[in-house]
Amino acid sequence: MSLLAVGISHQTAPVTLLEQVAMSGDDTVKTLHELLDSEHVSEALVLATCNRVEIFAEVDRFHGGVTDVSRVLARHAGTGVEDLSPYVTVHYEDQAIGHLCTVAAGLDSMVVGETQVLGQLRAAYALAQAEGTIGRELHPITQRALRVGKRVHSETGIDRAGASLVSVALDRVTDRIGDLAGRPVLVVGAGSMGALAATTLARRGAAVTVTSRTPGTATRLAESLGGRAVDLEQLGVELAAADVLVTCTGATGTVIGTDVVTAAMVGRDRPLVVVDLALPRDVDAAVGTLPGVHVVDLAMLQGERAAHPGEPVAGSVAADDIAAAHALVELETSLLRAERQAAAVAPTVSALRSQAAVVVDAELLRLSTRLPDLDARARSEIARTVRRVVDKLLHEPTVRVKELASAPGGTDYADALRALFGLGLDADTTVLSDAVTVDATASTTLDQLPDRDAS
Repeated sequence: MSLLAVGISHQTAPVTLLEQVAMSGDDTVKTLHELLDSEHVSEALVLATCNRVEIFAEVDRFHGGVTDVSRVLARHAGTGVEDLSPYVTVHYEDQAIGHLCTVAAGLDSMVVGETQVLGQLRAAYALAQAEGTIGRELHPITQRALRVGKRVHSETGIDRAGASLVSVALDRVTDRIGDLAGRPVLVVGAGSMGALAATTLARRGAAVTVTSRTPGTATRLAESLGGRAVDLEQLGVELAAADVLVTCTGATGTVIGTDVVTAAMVGRDRPLVVVDLALPRDVDAAVGTLPGVHVVDLAMLQGERAAHPGEPVAGSVAADDIAAAHALVELETSLLRAERQAAAVAPTVSALRSQAAVVVDAELLRLSTRLPDLDARARSEIARTVRRVVDKLLHEPTVRVKELASAPGGTDYADALRALFGLGLDADTTVLSDAVTVDATASTTLDQLPDRDAS
């Protein structure tokens, strides 16, 4: 069995493609079960955020698993695998674990150090558990990633990047119109991102109004912030009075059209800043061309990151904070790697000791038939002596194989023990031969993978 991480993120794909693969709750459930119905996938977890859709899967064959997962992604996006392949990244085994931990820590986010992705991973894990698509392989890996994310945020200064993408987007609003204190802001959407946006705005002193397709949720959110809730039918009126519109719904089509914004700008002598944090986008792209309207969206923020590769968008995370976070990720992933490799050799150690016990019992039985007159005390002493000798002979190789398992290629020693002692255990299928290899320490895009499956 092998662990794979196959996905599309802001690191490699444009926002237009991210919109195609974006998933809602129902889409995610359907995808989870579609993955398990495929030929090579036995466990699956889907992490879908505004900047990525990544699938972590346990598979029985490397290339077969990559193909299955890629086909599911392509079907969901309504396109072919060949169209997605330049943007799909593939991580394998240890590197996949490291990638998940890096994502959980906020180190792979558009805004380095953002915390929302940790909650999104926790929700994805809970959903996979509820749907029965996660088992003994992905359980400890996901739990370790959540632990890593928590440690990074509590033990390093990486949070200085800002709470989330929301904070960075609102910083861009402030750049346009100044301080938000006292300014009327309309928030469309009361889900997790909408709640985060409304809460952040309230902390900055804005006068928050919330509207949503679910009025009860909007009312509860507004009341918790000391703001107002309005019906969605009042969108036009409220937009005309607002200085800022923040929208982040889970809709699959346009929520804010040019007609609504055009009407809101009639007779207006001040600018309107529209913040669209939804994926797919809530706001018609043409809105950005209207006079007096400024749009801040994921494409803009992605462009800023592309213009400054390797730098946090917020620009406030010190290099030593990032280094400390990476060091924690490396430490935790190394510990998990050692645990997984030790677990991988445990059946070999157990089988070796079981085989030795069978041989000892057989020889003692043979001795008893050849020396039937041997008294009980002598027989017992001989048995203890033989077992001590066997235990001492096996002690060093079994201890060493466990120690060596934590090193790269350490499971090869368990393979050698199985071969030397004829243990007859079926080793985990080697998914890659010498002729077809994938570096487990570096990600690759789908169209860079070899064609043949060597598993």
